[in-house]
Amino acid sequence: MRLLHTMLRVGNLQRSIDFYTKVLGMRLLRSSENTEYKYSLAFVGYSDESQGAVIELTYNWGVESYEMGTAFGHIALGVDNVAATCEQIRQAGGNVTREAGPVKGGSTIIAFVEDPDGYKIELIENKQASQALGN
Repeated sequence: MRLLHTMLRVGNLQRSIDFYTKVLGMRLLRSSENTEYKYSLAFVGYSDESQGAVIELTYNWGVESYEMGTAFGHIALGVDNVAATCEQIRQAGGNVTREAGPVKGGSTIIAFVEDPDGYKIELIENKQASQALGN
């Protein structure tokens, strides 16, 4: 088995595509519309779907917002320099909600940003992300 994608429901598909591609540097891999069931999909990621997991952005026509609930936590991205990445995200119009610094009770450098729909994205410094995975 292999993890294929994570699906996020979004209130404005183009706004979300712009955030994931222009702010986080992903590529739009493919998109489609289903007129019968009134939804649109866009798949974004850093590599082709055959190479790794991607994010599926789902827009249900006419639904502009969703309740976040308490079960979903965050998506995590490995980056070379968390502080520099936060600054790049801020300069591109992104929302940094937790500045770069050590995780509570540890030394791993992390930060958090939010996408336009309020989904949390954790940034983990690559060296430390690798150590956390046992590599």
